[in-house]
Amino acid sequence: MKLSLATRLAIILTGMVWSMSTAYAQDWNLPEKKSPRPETTTGIPHIQIDVESVPELSAQLSDRVSKIEGVELQSTNVGRAGSTGFWVGDSISIARPESTIRGREFAHCHPDGSLHASLPVELAREAVEAGWATPHPWAARKPGLQGFVMIYTPTTQDELDVVVQLIEESYRFVTSR
Repeated sequence: MKLSLATRLAIILTGMVWSMSTAYAQDWNLPEKKSPRPETTTGIPHIQIDVESVPELSAQLSDRVSKIEGVELQSTNVGRAGSTGFWVGDSISIARPESTIRGREFAHCHPDGSLHASLPVELAREAVEAGWATPHPWAARKPGLQGFVMIYTPTTQDELDVVVQLIEESYRFVTSR
């Protein structure tokens, strides 16, 4: 899979941060993503270029995430207009507040189906290497967000299953549940 120069640089810079981070003791063994890695911007806003969501998969994603115990779907604090924030409910403790996007928001989904999420550093690295994600520009700059990535828009049911697993891991990471 050919990576753009911007993606390669982001991986290198974030890798420097990842190598200094505490390892999260687990191996996820993500499958290699079969569809091409989309191009993304390198700054803020951090978005995919020329990718559209599959409405049926987007609906399934929202439905599945809304069924995770303790997760609430709300407006995002920081995502683009039309994005849906994935929030930790008030009754759940946040174990890693420095890894939330802002407040209780641990991830959000953009109108194009891509997502931003905080992952354990090792999982973020694995997701990037397997073609599921790219580091967010904040990952190398903000303490606590070393595992902050853009997860690419799912385009098949199999991809949706992996994306939902990544969101579940994000929730577990932030809450230690």
